[in-house]
Amino acid sequence: MDYRDYQHLVFERRPNGVVLITISRPEVLNATNDRGDLAMVEANSRDPKRLANTIREDSDIVYNMINLDKPVISAINGVAVGAGLVVALLSDISIMSETARFTDGHTKLGVVAGDHAAILWPLLCGMAKAKYYLLTSDFIDGREAERIGMVSLCVPPAELMPKAFEVADKLATGAQQAIRWTKRSLNNWLRMAGPIFDQSIALEMLTFMDGDVREGAAAIREKRPPRFPSAL
Repeated sequence: MDYRDYQHLVFERRPNGVVLITISRPEVLNATNDRGDLAMVEANSRDPKRLANTIREDSDIVYNMINLDKPVISAINGVAVGAGLVVALLSDISIMSETARFTDGHTKLGVVAGDHAAILWPLLCGMAKAKYYLLTSDFIDGREAERIGMVSLCVPPAELMPKAFEVADKLATGAQQAIRWTKRSLNNWLRMAGPIFDQSIALEMLTFMDGDVREGAAAIREKRPPRFPSAL
């Protein structure tokens, strides 16, 4: 693998075999794209072939993280939404800054909460909280995320990266087969929920072709409440 092929990811090799991967697209607050930001969302709403490719890519992210044998730790800083949130919450251990926030945000855009949400959130925080936050698209801060079980740990901002490296080194110097097979066993809960994810991502792509998503994207760009056609 040539890490230079990744335009917006920065790789840093650290002791004990730990690799730090940083999303680096600062001009748009580290939003992900095809290489999802709003331009990608709007393009998807006009092109069914792009939607089919998005289903494949989204599925690859979720299932590859579930099936990866190495443990993954996320350090959540700032605002996490979209694909960045998928990686953050699907990580085996998630560590979040007290000042960070996240939202699934799909329904605010006018699409089904696909990606990782239906497969993962009810396992993390229970169905009642999952439904509340996924249906409303309300933001969750670090303290609340830890309180309801969405993340493993919440720490002050200055302690975020030191704590992430501390945990990474502990896992990297631990019994590798025991750690990796424990992950594999636990992730069978997610594998059993595979059909839930598959349906959610298909329904998400279906709603991309609806007028609500164009209004949702426009409202986000214009920083105003959406006026969804389906609600009028």
